[in-house]
Amino acid sequence: MFCWRWACRPPLPDQPFASPSENTPPKKKFQRRLALFQRLCSERMRNAARKQSPFRQLEFLFDASVISQLASAQELQDRAQSLLRRLNAGILTNRVRVEWNERMRTTVGRADFRRCLISLNPVLQEFGPAEIDRTLRHELAHLLAHFRFGKRRIEPHGREWRNACCDLGISGERAGHTLPLVGRSLPHRFIYHCQNCQGHFPRVRRIRRATACLACCRKFSGGNYDERFRLRLVKRSSSANFPCFLANSPQ
Repeated sequence: MFCWRWACRPPLPDQPFASPSENTPPKKKFQRRLALFQRLCSERMRNAARKQSPFRQLEFLFDASVISQLASAQELQDRAQSLLRRLNAGILTNRVRVEWNERMRTTVGRADFRRCLISLNPVLQEFGPAEIDRTLRHELAHLLAHFRFGKRRIEPHGREWRNACCDLGISGERAGHTLPLVGRSLPHRFIYHCQNCQGHFPRVRRIRRATACLACCRKFSGGNYDERFRLRLVKRSSSANFPCFLANSPQ
């Protein structure tokens, strides 16, 4: 039982006391306050019981999300060098570098052969150390494939890359990931045009180096860069609905 100050307060001297009859409707304000008080009391009693319960720590373990500790870039770089050293990768072993890139959204990893740099998405920590190691080997296979075949143009996920994946212990690796990453949509502000096939290439950012139509280069130049098929900037636009073909930059 609880004693409410507004329920047990005696009537004022100048006001006659009137007992509520059966036909008198209860006050809505009193009902709301009573319901609020009962809810607060039940929450406090439940919290007090949880603090004294021996299963509190077990309950906390089930409620908490499991996030693995993010390995440092130096640790991942040492791991990559160790893998390359076993495969006699030569100068690539000493030049390879690994970094965490917070600007990455839907891409879990990226390999830059010119800088011998592997960039990883920090969101990988939510999927465990095994996913971090698999992504590191995936991107390392790109660098290893380019190192083995020199300046010759190769497919991003072709036979050379698959062979490198086998050597790194991830045979059967897929070209893309299936992780539920949330990305962002950016407008295509620049539109490039190929004068040979009349194809349009919407781009988010301006192309800073000479880039040709990959389809035309494969068809007429054996996959090598050809100035005849160089992409030309035709206009800028906030949104574009053009047929998008795959374009690639020359090496």
